[in-house]
Amino acid sequence: MCKVLIVEYSMYGHINKMAEAVAEGVREVEGCEAVIKRVPETLSNEVLGMMGALEAQKSMAHIPIAIVDDLAAADAIIFGTPTRFGNMCGQMRQFLDATGGLWMKGALVGKVGSVFASSATQHGGQESTILTFHTTLLHHGMVIVGLPYAFAGQMGISEITGGSPYGASTIAGVQGERMPSENELAGARYQGAHVARVTRKLIG
Repeated sequence: MCKVLIVEYSMYGHINKMAEAVAEGVREVEGCEAVIKRVPETLSNEVLGMMGALEAQKSMAHIPIAIVDDLAAADAIIFGTPTRFGNMCGQMRQFLDATGGLWMKGALVGKVGSVFASSATQHGGQESTILTFHTTLLHHGMVIVGLPYAFAGQMGISEITGGSPYGASTIAGVQGERMPSENELAGARYQGAHVARVTRKLIG
């Protein structure tokens, strides 16, 4: 069985919607299973409340919390993060900063790694967030898989949409008012299936 772990942080639910679509794509590939986990929250409920995110956080409380050893147990890891000034969010960065022990053991070398993201605006750093995230995966010796142009949805110009060859993405809106479009979800599903197919080939 090919084990694909989806590790996400979602403040308002946009990345979680994308993670569910990624998982659907993984499960389309025979012999592959997908598990969604979230990184620990670093903000207090008081702060989340002031940011208008507390209710969304409560709605995702059923998602298991990831620990670093979960990464070593997976064949592939697909990370989902919102954009913070062109980079991953602090919650995801803190989680990854705790993986030094895995790095010392080479525990992630040769595993497939992939990233999807969100941002408030169309040009709010989706691509730079994914690309800078890749740096951490390369330090761990992971095999990076993106979203190939075989997914035709990223070629269209008839609508505003996320998605690039680096990975699926969604535009959330400045107030978080826009949930992922069907095209963005289709890109996430494609990425999940693509990662699963590549992983199956690598693990034999």
